[in-house]
Amino acid sequence: MTDSSDLPPKTAAEPSAAPLELKGERIAKRLARAGLCSRRDAERWIEDGRVAVNGRVLTSPACVVTERDRIVVDGQPLPQAEKTRLWRYHKPEGLVTSHRDPQGRPTVFERLPEDMPRVISVGRLDLNSEGLLLLTNDGELARRLELPSTGWVRRYRVRVHGEPTPEQLMSLEKGLTIDGIQYGPIKAILDRQQGHNAWLTVSLKEGKNREIRRVMEYLGWTVSRLIRIAYGPFQLGLMEPGMAEEVNALVLREQLGEAKPRLAAAAKPASKTATGGKPDSPRAPRRDGKEDSSARPNTARPNPAAGPRRGGPSTSGGPSGGPRRSGSGSR
Repeated sequence: MTDSSDLPPKTAAEPSAAPLELKGERIAKRLARAGLCSRRDAERWIEDGRVAVNGRVLTSPACVVTERDRIVVDGQPLPQAEKTRLWRYHKPEGLVTSHRDPQGRPTVFERLPEDMPRVISVGRLDLNSEGLLLLTNDGELARRLELPSTGWVRRYRVRVHGEPTPEQLMSLEKGLTIDGIQYGPIKAILDRQQGHNAWLTVSLKEGKNREIRRVMEYLGWTVSRLIRIAYGPFQLGLMEPGMAEEVNALVLREQLGEAKPRLAAAAKPASKTATGGKPDSPRAPRRDGKEDSSARPNTARPNPAAGPRRGGPSTSGGPSGGPRRSGSGSR
């Protein structure tokens, strides 16, 4: 028999370390679900000493909490997790996808409608990129939708200075390595060649930082405009720059595989934010690749919302794909 005096002294566990039978969750996940930040940001906040549980400041994210625990962030009690919500937002060019910019540049979150709750972005669009940006109040959902394992295709309209050949575009489907960074398969289709400028539709599933710009520059083409027109089943549609529109809760659950699909129904028009402006209304490519003569011509700037209608359901806030009124990584 072992003498109790030979046993090591017991050490106090983190105050929030809850038994697994209480069905607790990691502290970083709880913070993300509350919409304060992403799970990775939550881990950094913990390392910075900004999070306390039951009166004790945490030093490690290796902590499980339950509803019984009292969580404080920056001296303020953690708000109760709200129901998960998702918005489509038409990011204009010239905004940084960040809550704070060290260089003082305008950010996406400074230009959102005032009645929207605190949200974080699903991935990013860089300063000079525009188009569809998904926003959510659930950091866990944001992380989930960013992962390539979700299998959602991100689709872009890209204008490049150059004359791409079919062989060059097909080579992208095998993936390539640039400066030691491995990029996965990219599907690129030539929509139109106008002199020395070409419009492409580019689809990918991963989307590393500035991936499209780096790949195009590697092939000798300079990107002069980049518009994201779809993220998985969610489309940019006819939203004007600066507009935000909430996705119907049932539609969101359906796309996440949490509800049975329903028949399409009519949707309400979307609202326009303070940054909204009239977008260009050029001719949009049709399914057959020809120009729609009924649309107003504009050879300089195509309609950001009008990309080749290829693949994937049109989920633009409601099941019908039409805009709906809302009060509420980078390429």
